[in-house]
Amino acid sequence: MKRSLSHTILFAAAAFALALQWIPVQAGEIRAAEDSGSFTSPQRIDSSVICASRLPDKIIPAQVLSGKQLQNLSVHSVADAIRYFSGVQIKDYGGIGGLKTVNVRSLGSEHVGVFYDGIQLGNAQNGQVDLGRFSLDNMSSVTLYNGQKSTGLQSAKDYASASSFYMQTRIPDFADGKKYNVKITMKGGSFDMANPSLLYEQKVNDKISNSFNAEYLYTSGKYKFSYTKADGYDTTAVRQNGDVKALRVEEGLFGTLKNANWKAKAYFYDSERGYPGAFVREEPGKFKHEDRQWDRNIFLQGSITDNVSKRYRTSAKIKLSYDYLHYISDPRLDVTTMYVDNTYRQKEAYLSTAHEINLFKWWDVNVAADVRYNALDADLVNFVEPSRFTGLAALASSFRFGKFRFQGSVLYTFVNDTAEKEGAAAGKKSEFTPTLVFSYAPFGDKGFSFRSFYKRIFRMPTLNDLYYTFIGNKYLNPEYTTQYDLGFTYSKGYGGDIFKHLDVAVDGYFNKVKDKIIAMPASNQFQWTMVNLGYVEIRGTDVAASCRLQFGGLGATLHLNYTFQKAQDFTDKSSSYYGGQIPYVPWDSGSAVLSAEYGYWSLNYSFIYTGERYDSSANIPENYELPWYTNDISVSRTVNIGRSELYATLEVNNLLDQQYEVVQCYPMPGRNFKFILSLQF
Repeated sequence: MKRSLSHTILFAAAAFALALQWIPVQAGEIRAAEDSGSFTSPQRIDSSVICASRLPDKIIPAQVLSGKQLQNLSVHSVADAIRYFSGVQIKDYGGIGGLKTVNVRSLGSEHVGVFYDGIQLGNAQNGQVDLGRFSLDNMSSVTLYNGQKSTGLQSAKDYASASSFYMQTRIPDFADGKKYNVKITMKGGSFDMANPSLLYEQKVNDKISNSFNAEYLYTSGKYKFSYTKADGYDTTAVRQNGDVKALRVEEGLFGTLKNANWKAKAYFYDSERGYPGAFVREEPGKFKHEDRQWDRNIFLQGSITDNVSKRYRTSAKIKLSYDYLHYISDPRLDVTTMYVDNTYRQKEAYLSTAHEINLFKWWDVNVAADVRYNALDADLVNFVEPSRFTGLAALASSFRFGKFRFQGSVLYTFVNDTAEKEGAAAGKKSEFTPTLVFSYAPFGDKGFSFRSFYKRIFRMPTLNDLYYTFIGNKYLNPEYTTQYDLGFTYSKGYGGDIFKHLDVAVDGYFNKVKDKIIAMPASNQFQWTMVNLGYVEIRGTDVAASCRLQFGGLGATLHLNYTFQKAQDFTDKSSSYYGGQIPYVPWDSGSAVLSAEYGYWSLNYSFIYTGERYDSSANIPENYELPWYTNDISVSRTVNIGRSELYATLEVNNLLDQQYEVVQCYPMPGRNFKFILSLQF
């Protein structure tokens, strides 16, 4: 009876949301379009890292990198950029070619929703998105939300993750009289890296524009690193099998209607890469690590937002995607591995509709419904070929009373797994999960405010967790998380000649993870299975501060981040390691970014610190990981050539040549160089 009622609620919400989509269009004003860069010359954009205090419509903690700041960070990919966000840990398995996943506030990478132009990048197979494959070449901003976005008009999927990471590509913007923009970029440097790219934007007419972006990346991935051998002597080795060949092509169309805006995108990504394996100090050079992986990702997506009237907005999103993965691990080349030669194919279809209704000046309501279908095929022995239907329905409401703001939402999730093999599927699961958000500005518009949120969410086991041959367990329960957050922000502009602006954001949080899904040995060490066992508690503090200074013609921006986390594993009370810090979560971490501009010159310095941690919940000396830090510096010069603009940058990364490991036995690059030449006209 309960399940039947839940299904009725889901489909009623979906029917209501779809019905609203056909309400006749009324006169209205288009809300401001998303931020986009322009190729107008010269560009003078102050470098800044925008925190939650700079986002007045976002009452849940948010961190943003955008514009020139992304160019100034001396990073290769999106994964490298978000290391500068507080509360984030990146697992990096070595160099440009290594897998890179993000973990926010120690909840696990499977609890992070990754969105590309407002639509989630799904991976039903393993729940992880490799952020190393996303370039910053065509990116206008990257944003991290703890909890969820707190805007009125958002899809049901936006409510479904413990934290969300949004990548926004640039939208064409043309100076008066211009019909096109062209940007040609060449990046090169250490590790034999060659990275050309082309961005072409065309104004088709006053209502439609086109954007084409193509990028190719090659690197041998070979870099030297130092280590201490088993006999105590220091020596140097070269990282092998980290080469990457990758091609990314994107085509976008953007348009406006009388009271709406829309966009459509086609995306293609193809790569071949080697995965550098763990380096064994006791037997240097013995293992060649010849694992190879081929990826192909294609998707088509589109969205439209219609400002029907001052009191009603609606949006719709659609996506079709295909993912191909081929992985080879050959023990004849690497004796540490078992033979693997498998191919996986994922297909996904996604449809979403959302509606925001302004009932009064102080009360907004948002209703949204999503449906998603995933299918996974693999050439594994006895693979059951699972498919998954997911239905999401969300009801949210926000209230504004003077100095107070409230938002509450309820998300209903329904999941139905089926399989080709009879009796192999996990069946149906459903759940209601709430979120409550609160903010209070005691001094009105003076720039100081408190904010707090509570959120309960769950993640379904991935298709690998449930159905991977000899490992999967179809009886797994979902993994539940509960989040509590309390913080404040302060943002103030100053009229002085030197001190221009100050932003401060501080958040304390407490997270719980129940029924954590982990791998456990089964009949022997070669056969493992997935079980619900873990319970984790995370207590932490995030601090972010930034200021803007001006000394005559010299401008400078300083941004600081600090995170403290105590993330304890309370899985087994009988264990002597009960309450230990969970693997790879440091107690202390932080970053600093200093950007300075004078005329057409700019200097940028960045520093990242990760404190001591352990690679296992057994916090013993054998599992201890040393702290590490890196210093990066870059110098840039802009030159005007007629109506064109040449942008040149020289970067030195890991300036002090520190030898460090993010993950044990996966050494990272030492000092390395990169140059960037970009011509735009």
